[in-house]
Amino acid sequence: MTILVTGAAGFIGHHVSKMLLQRNEQIIGIDNLNDYYDVRLKEARLNITNTHPNFQFYPIDITDKIAMEDLVKKHPNIDRVIHLAAQAGVRYSLTNPYAYTEANVTGHLTVLEACRKLPIQHLVYASSSSVYGANQKLPFSIQDPVDHPISLYAATKRSDELMSYTYSHLFGIPATGLRFFTVYGPWGRPDMSAFLFTQSILQDKEIAVFNHGDMKRNFTYIDDIVSGVIACLDKPPSPLPPYGHPLPQAGEGKKNQTQLVGDQKAVLHRIYNLGNNRTESLMDFIHTLENIIGKKANIRFEPLQAGDVKATLADISETTRDFGFLPTTNIDVGLEHFVKWYREYYGV
Repeated sequence: MTILVTGAAGFIGHHVSKMLLQRNEQIIGIDNLNDYYDVRLKEARLNITNTHPNFQFYPIDITDKIAMEDLVKKHPNIDRVIHLAAQAGVRYSLTNPYAYTEANVTGHLTVLEACRKLPIQHLVYASSSSVYGANQKLPFSIQDPVDHPISLYAATKRSDELMSYTYSHLFGIPATGLRFFTVYGPWGRPDMSAFLFTQSILQDKEIAVFNHGDMKRNFTYIDDIVSGVIACLDKPPSPLPPYGHPLPQAGEGKKNQTQLVGDQKAVLHRIYNLGNNRTESLMDFIHTLENIIGKKANIRFEPLQAGDVKATLADISETTRDFGFLPTTNIDVGLEHFVKWYREYYGV
């Protein structure tokens, strides 16, 4: 396969590219290497994948329509796309909203337009657990309503899902959206909790803990996420009923696929949760880090921030059923791997 990976210098994009290269796939990687966080970390990730003969990298911004068109012309044999490039972060969207509409809406549209011009067998794109908004029901299921996002970041990710459905309906592009749940691990993002807390504990700095510590997150280790992404990539969606019919429940896919009306096309679009099958207390997460590092955290408790939710937990029953996805990395093991990487990378 020849696979376009957007966001190839990012946290998840780096790990996905490495795994695909181990399978001897041909990878076209693109990234704009923006300065949302330390560009040197992105470059260090690229230094690893760039050594592989099957990896070609282009410093392209997905919002650059001309550059994307030129890329498609140069590589007309791209048959799969893993679209991970995005402006991430809920809190950053409160102060830099245009970065989200440009990267996550305009950029996603540009990727969809590129897919129209390619012999695409499958587009896999990153969505987010944030689309569930302030839903009170746990675990979050793909059957749950997602009409009330509480951050602009969440709204842009939901927009991506809707646009992808539309392009799948109109142009027959097989597409799957993956709602990621709090990914952590080696080479992780500096704005994420594992990185922030580890850095602050080691430097004897305060860590801000929101909602006075009364939070739970569905922390998911990067290796489990990568396994899910690639299992999904290898299995393009089967036809679903067009609009006006419910999504199939577990075990009911075949029955609902017969409910086509008139000349409406079946839609090759699916959405799955990609997260752990358990949730962790934020304070337990911090205590685990303290034990691994061997130092106590200096905690400053803060109220819940705008755009944040109190708890997340993924219902992965459909993901397990269709892809055999089942996370295997416990939080203590995953954090130990992360702290080991952090110490080695920063020479601590």
